[in-house]
This record gives sequence, C-alpha cells and structure tokens, in this order.
Amino acid sequence: MSLRIALLGLLSAVGPASGYDLAKKFEHSLNHVWQAGHTQIYPELVKMAADGLVEAEAEGARGRKTYTITAEGKRELHEWLAEHDPGMTIRSEPALQAFLLPLLDDTDQAIKVVERIRARYLARLEQLDCLPAEGSFGRYALSLGRAQVRTGLAWAEETLADLRKHRPPQ
Repeated sequence: MSLRIALLGLLSAVGPASGYDLAKKFEHSLNHVWQAGHTQIYPELVKMAADGLVEAEAEGARGRKTYTITAEGKRELHEWLAEHDPGMTIRSEPALQAFLLPLLDDTDQAIKVVERIRARYLARLEQLDCLPAEGSFGRYALSLGRAQVRTGLAWAEETLADLRKHRPPQ
C-alpha cells in the first residue's frame, strides 16, 4: 500500500508524469524514506490505473504513458494521510546486527561491527545534510531522517563506549 500512496503523493505534488519520470523523481526524493525501483513502480502504476486512482493521459513514443492522479486517487491519498495510523515495524540491518552482537565471542569483533555501523550512519548523515531542507517538498521527512540517523550515531557511540569499558584484559 505504501508504494501506491508514495506514487499518488508524487503525482499530486509534481503533476502529470510518465513512469520513467516518476521513477527518477522517486530516486531523488522518496527513495530516502521508501525504496522502490522501476520494476515495482511500473506494475503498480498499471494496477493504480485499473483501480481508477490514476489515468494514463497520453501515450508518446515507444508507448510512454503520462499518468495523472484522478479525483479518486486524491481522495485515497487524503484519506491515507489524514486517517492512517502508520505501522511502526522497521526492518533495519543495523538493528539486527545490534540484536545479534552478543553472539560474537570476541569483543574486538563486536567493536568493529559497531564501528562499521557508525561509519554508515556518518555517511548517511552527510548524504542527508547535502539535501535542501528549507521550503522543499519532503522537508519534514528529511528532518525525521536526520533525527533518526543522529539517534543511530548516539547509540553507536554509547555501545562502543560500553564494549570498550567491558573489554576483557589482554
């Protein structure tokens, strides 16, 4: 459902667009909060057209279709935004590694894992800090993403300090 909502949101924000254009917009905006590739976007647009949420307005060269959000699509998007309680289930490889960290017998290995996670958080924060925030569509998601990454960095620092403090003498 969230891919559908993401696409409806993009069409609502940017206006009529082809599947290719939407995939590119997705890649440079929503991809920071929700991942989807061309192979997921195109079939979803077809389903959305069948469900009356979008219309394929024009067909250009090589069968390129331009999609527009319909009144029903706007209604579904608005309903989802105004009434949907978001799920809080998160699939996170850093969280999985944190959960399984005690399975490593060697504290130095555990430290290397957390240092690697910390480096990924730092790199991600650099990426997010390069994105424009003021007045841009998606600024609240960008703010949330930065806060989440900073929280991950704080966790990594605390965990590294704890691991180093409890490192067995060599």
